[in-house]
Amino acid sequence: MSENLNERLEQSSHGPLQTKPDERRRYLGSLRERVYLKMTITDLENPTNRQIFLNHINEYKDYQILINGKMDQNEAIDQIEASCAKENIPFTLISDENAQINPDSAAILVVAKSAINKDKIAIKQVYPPEFPKEQLNQPKKESFWHKLFHRGDTE
Repeated sequence: MSENLNERLEQSSHGPLQTKPDERRRYLGSLRERVYLKMTITDLENPTNRQIFLNHINEYKDYQILINGKMDQNEAIDQIEASCAKENIPFTLISDENAQINPDSAAILVVAKSAINKDKIAIKQVYPPEFPKEQLNQPKKESFWHKLFHRGDTE
């Protein structure tokens, strides 16, 4: 009985016990195992990353968007909020102690209700840049006979 009483006193003075508090601070109150996509504050400043996020917003209908509420309200945040509202994707501004404003802190998270344990969550990993498909100038292959009869020729 005294053990139960001590636990209740602890919880009432410090709040309920939380699992993985450091992880929750990194992921805006959520857990890493639930994250589908993460954009850091630095990623959000890059217009290309924002456009990639907005181009794929329909993929997030079964998820929830967590937005770092401690960042300055800017055009990027307004765009994301408007797109979420337009597509009926739930989003939440997180401005409690879990929200940090370091360049590598989470700015936008796409999270599931339960664990999905996705290995790659950074926007650059989920949507890697496409490289241009250029044809390289390949050297012309010479036939066996050409090599045999034109050995000493210099051009």
